[in-house]
Order: sequence, then C-alpha cells, then structure tokens
Amino acid sequence: MASPATRHSKRPGDDTRRSDGSPAEVRRPLDGLSCDLAGPPALTDVVADHLRRLGARPRGGDAGAGTSSGRHPGADAGEIVLEGAGLARLTGRIVWGAAGTGVEDEATAQAVTGVMGVHGRRHGAPRGLGIDYLACATGVLTAQGLLAALVGRARGGGARHVTTAVDRAGLLTVSQYLAAAGADEPEAVELAPGGPPFLSADDVVFELETLDPGAWAAFWRALDAPTEGIRAGWRPFQFRYATACAPLPPELHRATRTHPMGRIGQAAEAAGAEVCRLRTLAERAREDAAGGADPWSLRPLRRGGTPTSSPTATPTGTPTGTPGGGPGGGRPLEGITVLEAGRRIQAPLAAHLLGRLGARVIRVEPPGGDPLRGMPPACSGVSARWLALNRGKEAVEIDIKAAADRRRLRELAAEADVFLHNWAPGKAAALELDAEHLAAANRSLVYAYTGGWADRIADAPMGTDFMVQARTGVGEAVHPAGEPPVPSLMTLLDVLGGLHGTEAVLAGLLLRERTGGRGVRVDSSLLGAADTLLAPALRRVRQGLDPRPAAGFRHPLRTADGWIAPSDASAAAAAAHDLRGLCTEEALHRLRSQGLTATAVTTDLPGLRHDPRLSGQIGPDAHGALAVPDPWSFA
Repeated sequence: MASPATRHSKRPGDDTRRSDGSPAEVRRPLDGLSCDLAGPPALTDVVADHLRRLGARPRGGDAGAGTSSGRHPGADAGEIVLEGAGLARLTGRIVWGAAGTGVEDEATAQAVTGVMGVHGRRHGAPRGLGIDYLACATGVLTAQGLLAALVGRARGGGARHVTTAVDRAGLLTVSQYLAAAGADEPEAVELAPGGPPFLSADDVVFELETLDPGAWAAFWRALDAPTEGIRAGWRPFQFRYATACAPLPPELHRATRTHPMGRIGQAAEAAGAEVCRLRTLAERAREDAAGGADPWSLRPLRRGGTPTSSPTATPTGTPTGTPGGGPGGGRPLEGITVLEAGRRIQAPLAAHLLGRLGARVIRVEPPGGDPLRGMPPACSGVSARWLALNRGKEAVEIDIKAAADRRRLRELAAEADVFLHNWAPGKAAALELDAEHLAAANRSLVYAYTGGWADRIADAPMGTDFMVQARTGVGEAVHPAGEPPVPSLMTLLDVLGGLHGTEAVLAGLLLRERTGGRGVRVDSSLLGAADTLLAPALRRVRQGLDPRPAAGFRHPLRTADGWIAPSDASAAAAAAHDLRGLCTEEALHRLRSQGLTATAVTTDLPGLRHDPRLSGQIGPDAHGALAVPDPWSFA
C-alpha cells in the first residue's frame, strides 16, 4: 500500500520546469522546492504528506515516504530541509518535548499536557486517545511554521529555522479547558462522567446534534422522555464541547432504548434536530476507497478589482529580507491583516494562530458583541474559553443582515489580506459576501472558508465536531479493541480543523506571493481534519488489518494518589506491576528502576503552570486567564 507521501506523486505542472529547476508556472505554494525529511515516522509522516501535497518534491524523487532515504526510526526528533526555486535553505525540527523530561512519545505527551485527563472526563478517569492525535496536530503545526517562514521571507523577512514541539501542541489542544479550569469562578455545569452517544431499541448507536433548545425539547417529547429529564439534560448537552463531558439524566438514555432507529430519525426530523449513526472505520474506508483527497483546496481567484495595499509580492525565486521572522525582523506575518468572521472554535482558532504568527486580526462580531464573551467561567468578567481563542484580536460590530453593514464589511475586506469565516454553507453567497464578491474589490485577497464537509459527502449531517466524528469512524478509532465506539467529547476535530484552516490560509498567502499578488480562495473542513487524523487507521483497514490497538491501550495505571502513564513501548511490561498501594512518585521510581519509561498523568490542569516537564511556559494573560506558549519558534 502506498504511503501517504507517495500517493498521487505526479500532479499537473510537476514536469514543466525551467532550466534552474523552478516550475514554469506556480500552481501550488511549494512548487519548485524539494524537501528532505528524516526521523521517526510518528513525527514526520503528516508533515511529509502535507508538504508533498503543497508541491514540494521529495529529495531523490518518489522513493520512500516523501523523505530522503535516510530515515532514522530510533531518533527522538524529526528533521526537515526545504530548498529550491532560488530560496535559501529553510530547516525545521520536530521534538516531543524538552530533553530529560520524560515526554518521549505520544502516550507520555498526552499524559503530561492534560489530554488524557480531558478526554477521560466522560469516562470518570484519565484515558489516552487510541490514535496519535498530538503527533498529527504537530505535523500540521510544523507545516504551518514552514509556510509562515516562507511567507515572511517573501515579504522581506529571513527566518531560516522552525522548531515545533509535541508537548506545546498538546497544550494548544487543551487551551480552552486549561483557561476554564484556572478561571475566577467555577464551571456553569457539573464536570461528571457521561454523555452521548445513544442506543436505539434495535441496537443502533447514534449521535444527536442540535444548537436549539426548542428542537432539543421537541425531539425528546416525541420519544416520551420525562419533562424533568429533558429540562435537566439540555445544559450539560449544550456545554459538552466546552467541558468534554455531559452527565445526562439516565431517563434520556432509557427513552432512546425504547424506540427503533426509524422512529428516532422521524422524531429528529420533525423537531429540527439531527441524528447520525456511528460509522465504522471499515465503512469509511469503503466510502473513501482511494483516500487521496487533499485536506484543503486552493483556487486562484479571477483577476479583477484592485489589489490591496498590503501585499509586497516578490517575484518567484528572488526573495529579499533581513534576519528575523518577518518584515523588520519580527514574527513572520507582521504587516498582514486578517478579517475574521468566526464562531465557536474552528475559524476563531485558525485566526488566533495567524495572530500568534504576527498578523493583525480584526474579528467581526454581531451588534452587542459576541455572546460567547459571557460564557462561564469568566476571568475579569470575560469568558476564559473565549479568551483562549480570541485574546489579542481587535473587534468590529457588524450586522451582516443589514445592507449598509455588508457594504462596510466589503470595505474592510478591500483593505485586508485575508477574509476568514465559518458561516453555515451557502450563507456567504446568499449575502453576496462570497469569494467572487469580495475579490471584486480586492484581487489580492486570500478568501478562506473553514467548514464541515467540503461538499464531499452527499448525505452529510450537520457539520459539527461530534457529528463528523460519528460519521467518519473517529469514535471507533479513539478507543482500543473491546471498547464501544464513542466519539471523544474533547473537541478533537474542531481544534484539528482550526489548525488545517491556518495551514490553508498560510498556503494561500504564499501562493499569492509567488504569483504576483493574485488572490486565492482556500477551503478547509472538519472532514479534511478527520482524513488527516484517520489516515494510518484507514490504511490498516485497506490492508486487511485491525485498525484498532489492543485492549487496554493507553489506559493509565492507578496509584495510591493519582495515575501514571507508561510510554507505548513500556506499557506491556508496566502493566505487570501492581502500583495501587504506592504513591505516584514511588510507582514511577519502581518502573524506572526496571528500565521502563513512565510519567505522571496531569489531572489538575491549573497545575500545568508550574510543571517542569513542559518545554514552554504557561502564564496569565491581561485578564488573568491561563495562556499557553506558541507551538513553534523561529530563528
């Protein structure tokens, strides 16, 4: 079976080249560049695949998994070299964490950064994700860092090296939960085990989604659920994406078990809610047999209108600049303006990362401001979760239903480099705020949409995190063999989808710089994020192998006062030890004296602020909310 970095290795334009090796026409942002990667596949596979999809050619042709022949499976870091098309060499490095801290693989990274604690909330005890979620996220972040450095160079900067760390990526994935845990006030709902999915009378496991309390109530009334249970269940259900658990009243689960799936589907349709049967990985593999779709798309906009004054496009192959990340030696996106009309997590996180890379981010909010600013718990009167995604952004209030305000939005877009949104499908076109409308006034605009399904699945349900998890088999992938398929209530795909959104915008910015300032439309999706995350599991399915790890995989071991997580390589030997009578420190000493690697599992998220195992520092922002360090560093 072809590796992800070798599928579809020949693409239009790859073989049309000038005498200096650069492409005659730049169609993808990395056309004309070669890439050389070495290191453990867990750290390098995703970035290798994404760099290839963005146009970089593996050194030495199509051999290997998109890397040089010099793989070093036993190495503790990934190394990347990008060069060509007249660019000075750009290098990257991917590490698990700081040396000597015990963060040395996916299991220990999940344990230290709080991922096991958050994902385990619905179960009542820490649990590791059965897929390499943090290594996957770090691969996307690494591609981001490399693209950002190239954008900075094209605009007069000079970053030559990018480093990313898995432990910092882990902190980013739990940043909302961390900020909420360290807030001035308690959660608005109980943090207790429980949550969807539900089971029908004919044994169909399904996910339920609605954002409307009226639809919620109508659905459950149609299934004869008691009124008190309906009322008590709404708030934990509504907040489940924010708390990673949903202690629903047991009578709701009993109600679904008394009706067949056909009746449940009818009730949902009549109420305006949606249900989705949990699909298996085997079903997803059959549905997407080739498995070759890119996780984002880039399409040049029609020429027309006037260019924004911001871009300083540099002809291909003639970069200029001075040492540093971006113009003037700062972060690589300094001087870039992003106009963001995002809601919930996906688009706001994408814009947040662009801001961390130096962009000025202007957030479009409805009259009266984003209602999620008041979502509890708060720090200095502002939602801690909201701050985790939106701190440092400017805000402008616009009523997109009003013609005058839509004109104002178009005027703002005419002066921006990027317009980013995640409105419902079709809404931008209906409001005449789609790519062709905004490009008419700004031919250099990067128009970015972060959606749910990318129009790739005809019968797709609502494009939310948990519905995409259910529809694509993520619920099966995150749990080992012998456990029921259950989507994680940690927002895996919203976060990974946001990372893909940032990556797509950066790819669009670089393509714009390499094509004389021509605007680009970029699209990313939760489905694309699921494709990236599930790629290894789906390859195993297509090879006739079991896609799930063995029973008990990444289940932490109980101690007298907490939990410890062995590394994946040490897990089998560590499980033979009974550690329940030992304190965590003693249990770790026993395992380490046997040559085994293990680390304590973080269950107290605010305590991460003082955890010496982390490679970056956590500290309070201006409102007192805990903020995580940048996942990349530039030199």
